[in-house]
Amino acid sequence: MRALREWTLDVDLLMIVAALGAAGIGQVFDGALLIVIFATSGALEAFATARTADSVRALLDLAPERTTRVRDDGTEDTIDTAELAVGDLIRVRPGERIGADAVVVDGASDVDQASITGEPLPVAKHPGDEVYASTVNGAGSLLARVHRPAAESVIARIVALVEEASATKARTQLFIEKVEQSYSVGPVVATLALFAVPLAFGAALQPTLLRAMTFMIVASPCAVVLATMPPLLSAIALAGRHGVLVKSAVVMEQLADTDVVAFDKTGTLTEGTPRIAEIHLIADSGHAEDTLLRLAAGAEHLSEHPLAAAVLAAARDRGLAVPAAHDFASTPGRGVAATVDGRRARVGSPTLLDDVARVDPQVHALVDTSQAAGRTAVVVIVDDAPAGVLALADRVRPHAAATVTALTTLTGTTLALLTGDNPGAAGRLAAEAGIADVHAALLLADKVDRVRALQRDGRRVLLVGDGVNDAPALAAADTDVAMGRHGSDLALQTADAVLVRDDLTTLPAVIALSRRARRLVTANLVIAGTFITVLVAWDLIGHLPLPLGVAGHEGSTVVVGLNGLRLLQSRAWRRALAGR
Repeated sequence: MRALREWTLDVDLLMIVAALGAAGIGQVFDGALLIVIFATSGALEAFATARTADSVRALLDLAPERTTRVRDDGTEDTIDTAELAVGDLIRVRPGERIGADAVVVDGASDVDQASITGEPLPVAKHPGDEVYASTVNGAGSLLARVHRPAAESVIARIVALVEEASATKARTQLFIEKVEQSYSVGPVVATLALFAVPLAFGAALQPTLLRAMTFMIVASPCAVVLATMPPLLSAIALAGRHGVLVKSAVVMEQLADTDVVAFDKTGTLTEGTPRIAEIHLIADSGHAEDTLLRLAAGAEHLSEHPLAAAVLAAARDRGLAVPAAHDFASTPGRGVAATVDGRRARVGSPTLLDDVARVDPQVHALVDTSQAAGRTAVVVIVDDAPAGVLALADRVRPHAAATVTALTTLTGTTLALLTGDNPGAAGRLAAEAGIADVHAALLLADKVDRVRALQRDGRRVLLVGDGVNDAPALAAADTDVAMGRHGSDLALQTADAVLVRDDLTTLPAVIALSRRARRLVTANLVIAGTFITVLVAWDLIGHLPLPLGVAGHEGSTVVVGLNGLRLLQSRAWRRALAGR
C-alpha cells in the first residue's frame, strides 16, 4: 500500500500481486507458499543484518546496572547506571565494573580495558586519567567524575557505528536498487501482455492468468536484490569480532579496491611510547650500565614526564630496585635533579651540559650520533660530571614487518611511509618495517599533497594513522583506518575503519576479507541471473508449474542469502589472515 501511494513498484508489491492472483484463480496453496518462501528469504537478510552488530552490542551487557554515586556531602547511594549525569561523582570499588566514561579524581588502580581496547594487560589509572564504561577495576578504589552521558560513551558510540553499518548501502547495492525500480516495471508490463494478448486470441482465462502470474514471480529480481548486502554485512560482523570496526558496507566494498597503502609513523607503525634503545657510557665516568640506569631511575621516579616513564621501565625490565630520591627538583624543558644514594643525579635534555664546567667532546659526539639516528638523547650527570647518554626511541609494533610484507603481496605495490619526523628516524623505522618509499619531515599539508599525488596516478589510497594529527590526510585518502588505542575518540567519529586492538595483522586480513566478499557478491549475481533467465525461458517456451516457479525463484533467493552468510564463519577469518 505504501508503494502504491508513492507510485512506485518494488519486489514486495510484485509478490503480493502474484499471490493474490494465484489465490484468485483457486491456487490458494501456491499463493500461500509464495508468501511463506518470500518471507523466509527476507528473514535471512534480517538475520544477516542483526548478526552484524551482535558481537559489539554484547558489550552493552557488560556495563553494570547499578553504580555507587557520591553526593556533595560525601555520603554514598546506589542508583541505576542509566540515571548518571555528567558531573556526578562515582565510587568504583575493587573488582567492580565502571558504569560510565569518567575522569579519575582520586585513588589509583589498574583497570582491565580489554572490552574496549583489547589490551591484554590492565592499565594503571591515576587522577586525571580517563576510564571507560564496562571496563573492570582492579585492586584499588577510584573516585571518578562522569564526563560523558551514557549515550555518548565510547562503548555506545561503537555500538552506534556498527548499527549504522547495517543501515548503509554499498555502491553496488544502490545501483541494484535503482535497477530494481526500473526493472520492476518490465515484469508488470510483460505480465499484462502475457495475460491480455492470449485472451484476445481466445485463450482460456485460468491457464492464461496462471502463466502470467508465474512469469511475474520468476522474473522478479528478489535474488538480485539480496545478492549484495549479506556478504558485505557478514564481512563487517566477522571483522568486528576480530577487532576491526568497519563503519559501513560502502567502506567494506572500498577496501577491496585498495591498491596502495600509506602509513603514518608515530602511534601507527610504532607503539607511540618511547623506550630506551641504547645506553652510552662516558669512558672515564667509572659507572656501569646498571649503576647509571639505577641512578637515573631514582632521579626520575617522582617525575610525570613520558621520558621518565621510559627510564623507569628500563630499570624495572632489568630487575633493578629503584632507590628513593631526596631533594627532588624539576625544571620544565631541561630535566630533573635529585639526591640518590647520597649522590646528586641530574637527568634531562642536552641543555643540562651547559651547566657543567668541563664536558668531554665524547659526550657531545654521543648526543649528536643519537639525534642523527632519530633518537631522543637524554644526558645523565652525576656529581656535576657527565656519566652517560640514554638514547630513547619509539619501538616498532610487533608484526609490523610481516604486515608490510602481506600488504605488499595483496596490493602488488610498494607501501609508503608519510611522517613529520626527521629523515634519520624515518629511515631507521622504514628499514625495520621493510618500507622502501619514505617521505619524511612532512607538514600536515605535505601529507595531504602526497596522498593526492598517489591518487593522481590512478591509485586508490588507504591511509593508516592515529586519527589525530593525521586528520587532513586521512580525510583526503580514499579509505582511512585509525588505530584504536590512541586518539580513539576522534578515530571512532571520523575514520572509515578502526583497528580497535592496534593489531596491524588485522589490516591485510580485512582487505582480503573485503575482496572475498566482493567475489561472493559477483557469484551471487551470476546465480541470481542464471535462475531468472532459466525460469523465465521455461515459462515462456514451455509450461512452468506455479509451485515449481515459486520454489525455483525463492530457492535462488535462499541460496544467495546463505552464500553471503558463509562469511560469518570463523574459518573465513583464518582464510583472510592467510591472504585468501
